[in-house]
Amino acid sequence: MDALASPAGARNFSAQYFSDFAAALRYWRGKRGISQLRLSVDSGISQRHLSFLETGRAQPGKDLILKLGLVLDIPLRQRNAMLLAAGFAPAYRERNLQDPDMEAVKQALEFMLQQQSPYPALVVDRLWNLVMANEPAARMMRFFLGMPAHMPIPRDGSVNVIRMTLDPNGLRPALVNWQEVCADQLQWVQREAMGDGPGSEAAKLLDELLALPGIAEAASQPNLDRLALPFLPITLRKDEVALKLFTTITTLGTPHDVTVHELRLEAFFPADEASRRWFERQAQ
Repeated sequence: MDALASPAGARNFSAQYFSDFAAALRYWRGKRGISQLRLSVDSGISQRHLSFLETGRAQPGKDLILKLGLVLDIPLRQRNAMLLAAGFAPAYRERNLQDPDMEAVKQALEFMLQQQSPYPALVVDRLWNLVMANEPAARMMRFFLGMPAHMPIPRDGSVNVIRMTLDPNGLRPALVNWQEVCADQLQWVQREAMGDGPGSEAAKLLDELLALPGIAEAASQPNLDRLALPFLPITLRKDEVALKLFTTITTLGTPHDVTVHELRLEAFFPADEASRRWFERQAQ
């Protein structure tokens, strides 16, 4: 299971989350590329008041923070962080997937995983920690990681899919085009790190991934030739088996829970006939 384990030592960022509401509001308005005037029009809040909020001369109410979070399309986790920075309690709960209230969500995800068979599918959280997987996905991981045929794949969030993919002791030796895949996968973590700010779990994960051998160099040299294709294929090879895959990402609509908002289902599809036949044979 060493290939699935998290490395013990990750470099830390010295800074912390946004220290106050004003800093967070300035960050998110800038990230969305919206002027104060545009935000004023879209939110119905005067530009003067927005200016005071961004300089700390005025303090926001809870309803105002929620309105700005909606207009700026701020992730639910970060809306909670902004509420806390302004002295309010979080507005959105963060339930465990095993919570009884989440049973309908869990059943829906299990249904989608089953429907994807004989092809692999995973459910991950916002940092790409594995929380659910169908049997074809587990079978594919065991094969390319050289694990025993019936060894269980942890589904408790302890396996990070991106780390497992890019680690030289993980899937990377079997990933023919790992440099191209690297740049795309890092973008997911970079988005989370930019939203969370320095010192966050996402920022630490990004730092940890960039510390893996060859990752920083590969991420800084994008391959523009791949843009000729409609998608980036994931090409895996081991012994006589060569698989070419592409993926889709599904999220849950109208979330009012942080966990639900952050769950993603990644479904793998064969990009050629040989790959399709291999998965169908494995399912027999």
